Order: sequence, then C-alpha cells, then structure tokens
Amino acid sequence: MSAHPDAFSRAADRVRAARIRPEFRVDEAPAPQRLAPFALALTVESAFEDRDPVSGRFVLLHDPDGVDEWEGTFRAVVFVRAALEPDLVADPMLHDVGWSWLVESLAEAGADAVQLGGTVTATAGQSFGSLADRPRDGFVEIRASWTPEQVGPTPVHDLMELHVEAWIELLRHATGLLPIAPGLSHMHAAQVHPAPVRTQA
Repeated sequence: MSAHPDAFSRAADRVRAARIRPEFRVDEAPAPQRLAPFALALTVESAFEDRDPVSGRFVLLHDPDGVDEWEGTFRAVVFVRAALEPDLVADPMLHDVGWSWLVESLAEAGADAVQLGGTVTATAGQSFGSLADRPRDGFVEIRASWTPEQVGPTPVHDLMELHVEAWIELLRHATGLLPIAPGLSHMHAAQVHPAPVRTQA
C-alpha cells in the first residue's frame, strides 16, 4: 500500500490538532513499521530546562481490516517516564495510583476506550563510590494501550485528538502539574511536523 486510507489521514490530522500544555514539547517521530499497516508517532519532553525530566511517546496504529485483539481498526499505544521523589517511588501504592492516573486521564479528556491494558513500573537509584555525592533518583514509567471507541455519531477517526490529550493529561499527573483552571486557556495546538509515513510492504 502506497497511500493512506482516508480514515487514517483524517485521524492523523486530528492527532496533529491536539491541544498541548505549554510545559511539554511534542514532536513527530518515525513510526514503527511492523505493528500495523499505518502508524504515526509523537514524542514528548519538558519544554523548560528547569523542569524535572520527563519523556514519552504516543503511537497511533491503524489496520483497515481490524484486529481481533483490538476490537477495532485503531490502537493507541503510550509510554510516559517521569522523575519522582525517591520516597514516592518506595510507596507501595504507587503502581495503583499510576494506573488510576491513566484511567482518570482518559475520562478527563473525554476519550472513550476499550481493551485498555498496561503496566506501571517504579525504579529508584542510588550512587556509590566516586558518585556517592549524587542525589538519589526515582522514576515512574507507565506503558499502556487501548482501542479508541466511537462516541455518538462522530466517527472514531475524527476523535483522535482526545486520545492525544489523554496522554498529555497522563503526563500532567505523572509530573505533578496542577490542572488548568476552568475558563483559562493555557493549551495550544501541537506544533508537530509531519514525518514521512511508512507502511508495511
């Protein structure tokens, strides 16, 4: 296949139109080639050098024939990695809390999903010897995927910005940012540059 189906082209347009918080910088990246016939990927990092490190990835997959395990023709795959205080990393409830961030983020963005699954991983490090003066560090990593679901009469491919915004909301939770107050607009359209789309041979 040498061209996108119309549904994927429209979904990609909606992904690129998602609203992004100013604390994050989002760029389009080469998409994986073997997971689905059509794919688009975004990466994220902190927009400010004085912020704690954060990184992540959003991948939208599309198979026009559908995938039984997906229960649909689209699949969103996300990754988030954020710095945490070492004491928080040791909290036995962190894994449950991290997963609740994802569930809440989907709800807050109005992104309906089925076949939601993923993992939450907490890591802590401490330096020794000549590096002993370095502070302890900790990170939380959240990996998840879900199938975007149609809402009312709107086709699912015209709702993809909601799923990107859910990913951004998950980043907000993981980095401890406050929600944007109602009536205030601190979001902006994603400034992403389309990357060449690669399809399976």
